[in-house]
Amino acid sequence: MNSRKNKHILLLLSLLLLVSCDVTKKVPEGSYLLNKVDIHSDVRGIGASDLRPYLRQRPNSSIPIVGKWKLHMYNIPDNDSTWLNRQLLKYGEPPVLYNEQLATISAEQIRLHLNNKGYLNAEVDTTVVKEDKKANVAYDITGNQPHRIRVFNDTIRSVDTTIHNILTNSGRLELMKEGDIFDLSVLEDGRENMTNLLRNRGYYNFLNENFYFLADTTVGDHQVDITLALNNPTDTSRHERYNIGRVTVINGVDEAVLKDSTRRSHLDTTEYRGLQIISEEDPFLLPKAIYYNTFVRPGRLYSERIVERTYASMNGMGPINQTAINLTPVVRNDSSFLDTRVTLYPGNMHYMQFGIDGTNSAGDLGVASNVTYEHRNFFKGGETFRVQVNAAYEFIRTTDDLNLLDNSYYEYGGEVFLSIPQLLLPWGMNRLRDQPSASTEFSTGVNFQSRPEYLRQFFNLASRFQWSSFDWRLQNVLEPVGITYVRMPWHSARFDSLYLNEDVNPILRYSYDEQLIVRSAYNLTYTNYSRIARRSMPEVPFRLRAGIEVAGWLPRIATGLGAGESENGRETFFKIPYSEYVRGDFEFAPMYVFDDKNTIAARLAVGVAYPYGNSIVLPFEKRYFGGGANSVRGWSTRTLGPGTYDRDSTGSDFGSRVGDVKLDFSLEFRRKVTRLIELAGFVDAGNIWTIKDYEEQPGGLFEWNSFYKELAVAYGVGVRFDLNFLLIRVDGGMKAHNPGLPEGSRWTIFKPNFRRDFAFHFAIGYPF
Repeated sequence: MNSRKNKHILLLLSLLLLVSCDVTKKVPEGSYLLNKVDIHSDVRGIGASDLRPYLRQRPNSSIPIVGKWKLHMYNIPDNDSTWLNRQLLKYGEPPVLYNEQLATISAEQIRLHLNNKGYLNAEVDTTVVKEDKKANVAYDITGNQPHRIRVFNDTIRSVDTTIHNILTNSGRLELMKEGDIFDLSVLEDGRENMTNLLRNRGYYNFLNENFYFLADTTVGDHQVDITLALNNPTDTSRHERYNIGRVTVINGVDEAVLKDSTRRSHLDTTEYRGLQIISEEDPFLLPKAIYYNTFVRPGRLYSERIVERTYASMNGMGPINQTAINLTPVVRNDSSFLDTRVTLYPGNMHYMQFGIDGTNSAGDLGVASNVTYEHRNFFKGGETFRVQVNAAYEFIRTTDDLNLLDNSYYEYGGEVFLSIPQLLLPWGMNRLRDQPSASTEFSTGVNFQSRPEYLRQFFNLASRFQWSSFDWRLQNVLEPVGITYVRMPWHSARFDSLYLNEDVNPILRYSYDEQLIVRSAYNLTYTNYSRIARRSMPEVPFRLRAGIEVAGWLPRIATGLGAGESENGRETFFKIPYSEYVRGDFEFAPMYVFDDKNTIAARLAVGVAYPYGNSIVLPFEKRYFGGGANSVRGWSTRTLGPGTYDRDSTGSDFGSRVGDVKLDFSLEFRRKVTRLIELAGFVDAGNIWTIKDYEEQPGGLFEWNSFYKELAVAYGVGVRFDLNFLLIRVDGGMKAHNPGLPEGSRWTIFKPNFRRDFAFHFAIGYPF
C-alpha cells in the first residue's frame, strides 16, 4: 500500500514539474517569459493591489495549483492543422514576453501615481532577475516624506457669491484641512461633487473645468498651500441659473404625424397643471398619469436629478418603450429658462409568457411552470394588469428519521395583480402623492399545497404602496392591509396522530389550525450609493433593510365593537380565529472592494417576532428557520435550532425547527478567478430561538445570559459561475460549533466528522 502511495506522489510531482517546464515552450530564443511581478511598497495605505493597475505589462493569467492554465493550453498544439488545435490556440493565451521599455513605463506610472497621492519625492527601484528563459520583476517603492496641506482657501466669493453660499451651506468647500496629505484624487473628487451639487441647484451647463486649483509647494518643508478658484463664463459675468420653462409632452404621437401639417391639425393639445400634452384623438396615456411621472415641471429650479427621475419613472411604466427629453435654454424677461420637450414612444401593450423555471426555496430545489398574461396600459394610465397561473413541484431533502415529510410535493395556484404608477391616497394627502418611482398595487390569489400527508389552502388579498427618494438610495414599501386565510381541509390519519395531536405537539397543531391573518407592514431599504444614477461608489458600500409587521389589529377593533365571537378561548372574526403578532426584521450588509478581483462582504441579520393576545404561537409561515444556502451554511435548510434543541429530545422533529428570534452573521471573501468563475471562503454564525418557553422545544428559549453560547458556527468554500444574466452558486459548509451537541463536545472544528458536519448547497444568486 505504501509503495502504491509513493508512486502516486512521484507521479504528481512529475506532472507538476512537467507543467512548470511547459510554460517556456514557445518563448523565442533571446526572450524571457514575464513569470512574476512583485510590488513592495513602504507607503502606508498604498499597497500592491492599489499600484497593480499602473503596470503596463502583467504575467499570464494564473490560478492556484494549475498555474498559468491559459498559457499551458496555448502551448499544447504545435500547429493549427486540426480543429482542436485551433480551439486551443484561440482560447489559450500566448506567452507574455518581458519588455524592458514597458517595465520602465510601469515604474514611471507608479511614481506619477504616488506624486498624485502627495508623495512628490517617491522613488521606484526596478529589479529584474532572468533565469531559465523567465524574468521575475520587482518594483521596490520608497515613498519618502509626503507633502501636507499648510493652508487651504478659496476665492469663489469674489467671483460668484451665490455659488459660494450654496457650496458653503452644503459643506462642500471643506475639501482639505491643515495637515492632510496633498492628495490630488481628493481634490478631483471634491471638484466633481461640487459640480454635481450645482447641476442639481439650477446650473444646467456647469462643468468640472469651471473649478481649478492653484498649488504652491515652495512655502515650507514638504508643505503646500492650495487655493480653490472659479472660472467666469467667457460670455457673461456670472454662471446662469435656470428654471424649467414651458413643458410639452408628446403623448405617443408618431413622428410622421408631427411632421405632416395636415395630420397634425387633428391632434389634441391639453393643458394639465402646467404641462402641454399633445395627443391623438385616442390618447396614449391619460394626463394625470403623465403628470405624476414627469418631474420636470414649469417653474421648478432645474436639477439634473429631476431629469433622471423623469427618465426612470417614464421608462418604468409598462406601456412606454422609450422616453426622450430635450432641454432648450431660453431667456424671458431677463430670466433664464429651459423649455422642455418630453417625447413618449409606445411599446407593446400586451404581453404573454409561458415559462418553466428551476426554483430554489430555502435551499430545496424544484421545477415551476407558469402562464402569464399582462396588459400594460389597462385604464390608459400606465396600469399593469396581470393574470398568472402557476404550478410547482419541489424536491425536499431528507431531514427527519421518520421520513414522513421528506417526499416531494407540489403546489398550484393563481394570482390577479394590478399596479398603478402613482400613489392612490385620499384627497387630504395630495402632497404625498407626488413621490418618485411610486406605485400602488393590489393583488388577490389562491394557492394550494398538496403533500401525501395533507392539503393546505391559502387565500390572499394584499395592497401595497411603494416609492423611493430622489437619489434612489431609500426605497419604501407600505402594506396598509394584507389578508391571508389559511385552512387545511384534509390531512392523513398518521399526520394527525404524529403532528397535530394535542398531546404530542400542541404548538405545531396550533400553527396548522384554520386561521385568518390580517396584517400591516412597512419596509425600507437604504443604500449609501445610488443603484440607478451614475455616481461614484463609496469606499464601503452597504445595504440596510428594516421592516415591521403587525397582525390582528383590525379584527381586534372589530371584535372589540362586538363583531366577533369567542371559540375555544380565542376570538374569531367571521367565525374564523385570527392571529395577533408583531414582527421586526433588520439586515445590514456592507462590502469592501480591494480591487477588481478581491472583495469582502458581510451581513448581519436580526429578526424578532412576538405572538400576543389571540395567539399562543406565530403562524408557521411567519416563524424563522435556521440553516440553508442563505443562513448558516454548515447546516441544511431547517435543521438548525432553536437554541440547543436536539432532534433526539422528542419523538418527532418536523415543525420544531422554527423559532421567533433569529440572528445571522456572515463574512465572505470573494476572489474573481476569471470572468466566469469566482471563488469564495466564508464563515457563518447564528441560530434561532423561541421567545416563549415551549415545552415541545426544550432548549429553544432565548436568554440573554446564554444565547451567545448557543451560536452555531460554520466555515466553508464556494464556487460561483457568473453568466451575466444569472449567478449559479455552489457552497460547501462544515460545522465548527454545533449547539445541538452536549456541552464540552460542541467545537467540532477540532474533531470533524464529514458525514455529520458537512452540508452542500446549490443556489441562485449571492447569499447576501
